[in-house]
Amino acid sequence: MSQVAALHTAVEPAESPLTPESWGKLGMWIFLAGDAMSFGALLAGYGALRYGSADWPLPSKVLGVGLTAFMTFLLICSSVTMVLALAAIQRGDQRGLRKFLSLTVLGGVMFLGMQAYELTHLIHDGLTLTGNPFGAVLFGTTFFIITGFHGAHVTGGVVYLSCYLIQALRGRLGQGSANAIEIAALYWHFVDLVWILVFTFVYLL
Repeated sequence: MSQVAALHTAVEPAESPLTPESWGKLGMWIFLAGDAMSFGALLAGYGALRYGSADWPLPSKVLGVGLTAFMTFLLICSSVTMVLALAAIQRGDQRGLRKFLSLTVLGGVMFLGMQAYELTHLIHDGLTLTGNPFGAVLFGTTFFIITGFHGAHVTGGVVYLSCYLIQALRGRLGQGSANAIEIAALYWHFVDLVWILVFTFVYLL
């Protein structure tokens, strides 16, 4: 019997080193890796089309770089407040969590509002998915696809964080929810980082 028990112990599967919390982070990292490839493909396509076109307009002559620079500043600030929100829940500071989550969501909403304002004015000036009075038609096509794709991610992030904000306002988020906030922070930082790349490649270069 002892030999049977020893054999059973020897073939017993080892416990997974991944906890439910780490599975959540792993899932988010896998999602972000796939998303990074999507944005990378879009930016690479934009670059190839731009340098292969003879009448590609100079972005600074068409786009509102000043407004977009402020939008970029807003997103960077929202990343800082997201870090502070995570630090607050980790130390059990409910008031700090509510304050910094609110500021993060507000930053995202303001960014989307300014982006809508920018796109509305560009459309009014004739820049659309299929038209561009400033030069190559594909400039408008790629611009709206890239900024729209990113805007959809910001919208998703605002909704995502708003769900946690509502729970925080109701007092339902304790220190045990810190891992969930950390996963949400990973997504938000990714969205902010991607925008910095979009701003650099589409608006500045």
